Amino acid sequence: MRTMEQLTDDPHAPGGAVDDLGAAPVPASRLRVLLAAAIGPLVTGYTAVATLLVLIALTAGRAAFSDTGVFLAAGPGWLAAHQVRLGIGGHPLGVLPLLPTLGAVALAARTASAAARRLGCRSFREARPVLLTIAGAHAVFGLVIALCAQGSAVTANPVTAFAVPGLLAAAAAAAGLTRSCGLPDAVADRLDPLALRGLRAGALSLAVLVACGAAVFTVVTGVSWATVADTFEPGFGTSSGLFLLSVLYLPNAVTAALSFVTGPGFSIGPLTVGMFGYHGGAVPAVPLLGGLPEHHAAWWPALLVLPAATGALAGWTLRKADADPAQRIRAVAVAGAVVALGCVVLGSLAGGRLGDGPFDPVSVPVGVASVVAFCWIVIPGSFVAFFAGEHEPPAPPPEALEENEAFEDVEDVDPEEAAEAVEELEASEGDEEEPDEDAEFEAEADAELGLGEPGETVPDPGEAVTGGTETCGDVEPGEGDR
Repeated sequence: MRTMEQLTDDPHAPGGAVDDLGAAPVPASRLRVLLAAAIGPLVTGYTAVATLLVLIALTAGRAAFSDTGVFLAAGPGWLAAHQVRLGIGGHPLGVLPLLPTLGAVALAARTASAAARRLGCRSFREARPVLLTIAGAHAVFGLVIALCAQGSAVTANPVTAFAVPGLLAAAAAAAGLTRSCGLPDAVADRLDPLALRGLRAGALSLAVLVACGAAVFTVVTGVSWATVADTFEPGFGTSSGLFLLSVLYLPNAVTAALSFVTGPGFSIGPLTVGMFGYHGGAVPAVPLLGGLPEHHAAWWPALLVLPAATGALAGWTLRKADADPAQRIRAVAVAGAVVALGCVVLGSLAGGRLGDGPFDPVSVPVGVASVVAFCWIVIPGSFVAFFAGEHEPPAPPPEALEENEAFEDVEDVDPEEAAEAVEELEASEGDEEEPDEDAEFEAEADAELGLGEPGETVPDPGEAVTGGTETCGDVEPGEGDR
């Protein structure tokens, strides 16, 4: 009976609080959380795309609205939001809007973070099932849409539809899990604090460069507002469609402006706009492109002060990262690498094929833009970080002190005890020297006065001593002595 009472007794007091974070969730609830994390972003994203298509169909003047048509068209729209290249009537469409992509990434990251908190995950290793579930669900859903769209007007490559949404969802989920659970152990063990500061400075610099591109685009659009207004047609439906199209492609335009501010520029078909070069050509009649210049201006190179100031800001941020200037420059190099990688990703997603018409392709020179952005961060940033920080010589490495026996346990020595030990040593040496000097003085005095001990002879200073000064008791006295 006592054993049964112990087994059935509740260890918590009545009304006491139970720590839910320390208890592992039951399998049923864990499965529900993972299913919600897998299906939630898919349903939300698909619904958002369908709602957008319904809005376009309602505002269009002569468009025929159909529930089934909108539902089927939302599938390729979902693929486009996840940067899957499409084929429309046999013509490639690779310039896809970045704004829906940013929304899909934010949705997947938030879902992963919430699922990890509900499961009580405290490390990235514990939250890996959430990442795999979200990435796998996106990949399978993209593959299903691509297979169902085969034979229709809008098609997609099944392999691309499987891989791209899966990788995009995996990157977004990893970002969300890192925010809630910290960095993965494999990354945290190999990442020193100086490199981490460089990563943060690089993210800040990339955000500043994007802000500079957005500012330049806003100013140019505002100055050319008369041209932008002429692109809108009188009909409400057509004008609202053009406005919506411009909003969806707004991050693409900001990325092109970023490439222009740093120097390389961008191109739309034959039109090439660069800081030091310009080649005219026709552009699509959309409000987003109403601010494009018609010719080169001599003042454009003055805009290069923006990326230079961004690099100086990165160096100023890292001026106190380390006492060694070489280490600070290394952190600036890490920040430059982050900015270069960001330019590669943004430039690759912002451009692509635009049918087979006169505006194909839309491109940003990714390789040149990344190298130039890296230089804009590293060169001014290293200069500022070197001269604005400390210049004291670095301390010797601990190995040098350990090899030198004179420095062993130097911090454990008490100065007062060391001084007392030195005084005692000097006193003992003085005591040892004084008796020797006194004995020698007394021996010399006895020799001069002839007070030596019997049987001991004192040699003459001018004679060499050839024998001992004491005689043995067995030796008989000589005849002269008798």
